[in-house]
Amino acid sequence: MKEYEMIILNKIKVYAEQAIQFKGDMTFKEFSNDPKTISACVFNLGQIGEMVTRMDSEFLQANAHIPWRKIRGMRNRIIHDYEGIQLNIVWDVLVDFLPELIKNINELFT
Repeated sequence: MKEYEMIILNKIKVYAEQAIQFKGDMTFKEFSNDPKTISACVFNLGQIGEMVTRMDSEFLQANAHIPWRKIRGMRNRIIHDYEGIQLNIVWDVLVDFLPELIKNINELFT
């Protein structure tokens, strides 16, 4: 793995950890009624997608077990249709996807 790929992966991991931390132990209802937390989490999701756009296609293909295309797709939804973002999808990403993404990144570092 190239040094800049390690740097980008580390940034992705930090953004993912921050989003999870911002959500904390909130329920979906609490999250849905907290615009500051929503904004903070969605910002981090957008940054994760932006970082993926900076990765070499060879690296992405070599690590295709991580759904890079979906990550970029989420970024595009956030950037181009912020008002249309469905909170249940954001919630699912925070609860289910980000912990798995962090695990996958940690495995790439080992």
